Amino acid sequence: MARASAPANRVQVYLTDQKLFAALNREARAARVPLSQAAGQAISRGLMRNPRADPEDRMQMLERSLRDHMRSTARDMQIVQELLIEVARAFFLRLPDVIADQDPTVQAAVDIRIERLLDATASRIVAGSRDRRSDPETGAS
Repeated sequence: MARASAPANRVQVYLTDQKLFAALNREARAARVPLSQAAGQAISRGLMRNPRADPEDRMQMLERSLRDHMRSTARDMQIVQELLIEVARAFFLRLPDVIADQDPTVQAAVDIRIERLLDATASRIVAGSRDRRSDPETGAS
């Protein structure tokens, strides 16, 4: 059964943006319609209040959001690093150096305590728990 088509109005459009032209060609190939029909569909989507989401637009939005997230995470990590340096500076300003600090046994004990602290921190991160009640030094709650 033949489909009755509405009378077509002719509009001539000049595209100077090559990216726009390439996107329109991709859309025409994907929908298997002539370029002029793909252009008409794109214009109608643009004039609608809630146009259907274009997969490429969603990818661009996702990429933009990921880039923003990476930027804010980098900023947050810089803040954390600066805070850590300030804590270390305050810590070392208040502790006097003593001869016992050079003792290999004391240094090994400190290394073990640091390893326990790092292991406890890593296990909390893996567990997704932010419970700070347990003592990382002894493992006791």
